[in-house]
Amino acid sequence: MSGTPSGMTLVYGKRPVAEARRGRRRAHRVWRSPETPSEELEQLCGSPDHQGVVAEVDPYPYADAGELLARPDALIVALDQVQDPRNLGAVCRSAELAGAAGVVVPERRSAAVTAVACKASAGAVEHLDVARVRNLADWLDEAKRAGCWIWGADAGAAQAPWDVDLRGPTVLVLGGEGKGIRPRVASSCDGLVALPRAGRLDSLNVSAAASALLFEAVRQRS
Repeated sequence: MSGTPSGMTLVYGKRPVAEARRGRRRAHRVWRSPETPSEELEQLCGSPDHQGVVAEVDPYPYADAGELLARPDALIVALDQVQDPRNLGAVCRSAELAGAAGVVVPERRSAAVTAVACKASAGAVEHLDVARVRNLADWLDEAKRAGCWIWGADAGAAQAPWDVDLRGPTVLVLGGEGKGIRPRVASSCDGLVALPRAGRLDSLNVSAAASALLFEAVRQRS
């Protein structure tokens, strides 16, 4: 992001740039090919996946995690130390499509909404509230006090997501790549659920698992 004025950030790719301009962020400058050579666009954004367009936009406007809890029958995804921005982006894409109130991530040891996450979300982060919290377990306790049910995804759990009630205010908690939910975060959940496995692999990618849980919640709410 060299050459970007202080306070500004970059997004790249046709869909992410279009959604950034359509969403909450103002585009201050847009570079397109062939006016700007592809090599210069790659150097500007640091990725060959720019699809011929890069934009300089406002910083990402993170939401207030407490305000998400005030929404009626809110469906919220909480990610415990998911560090790959592509996974964060993919989860946000599913959450936005499912009509979730938002996604909550810790401030530390977690992916932020970067240009990579924006690209992986196909621009969904521009229309979805993403909030950062200092301590995820503490925020889950706050969510409980606000009337939410907290369900954590754990491959070893005995219950399937369709065996529990995902209607009403609900937080779905998924853990980081290869590590799952940390013990203190798991203890803040009302219960744990697992998607049944019929194959030889022992788990799904976090974004695939999030999508399955989100749309089970949508099915129950339909």
